[in-house]
Amino acid sequence: MELHTANTKIAIHPTFKMWGSWIAYELCLMRDIYNIASIRGLLFVFDIENADDDAREALIASKNVNDEKELSDLFDLLLKPEFFACEQKGRETLINTVAYFLNKNDDFDRVFERMTTYFDDEVVDQVKFMKVLLVCLQRYQKER
Repeated sequence: MELHTANTKIAIHPTFKMWGSWIAYELCLMRDIYNIASIRGLLFVFDIENADDDAREALIASKNVNDEKELSDLFDLLLKPEFFACEQKGRETLINTVAYFLNKNDDFDRVFERMTTYFDDEVVDQVKFMKVLLVCLQRYQKER
């Protein structure tokens, strides 16, 4: 799959076909604009609109989204492969985007209000959730 823009042809990893090209574009396009939609796109793996894997859905529902260790373990299982599907620049942009909105003291309502997840519980502290996400993404990046 390829995404064509005015001056660029971008190869889209097969994983992103189910996400729709606009999310893949936001996630992996090599640019330095911080867009909260990129975070939403990365977290799409937890969204009920991504309904193609019963085992994944059961795994998500079995975890306590408000427990840092369980959340980190879940990110390792489900987000790490998605993160590595992006090119280096896209991964850096994702990390910088999460850090940017954390530094702006964003409440991340724009991410969570538009998302219905398989988690059994609501995310109690959205900022804490994003801090755990940032630590995991930074750790993944160091692994490469």
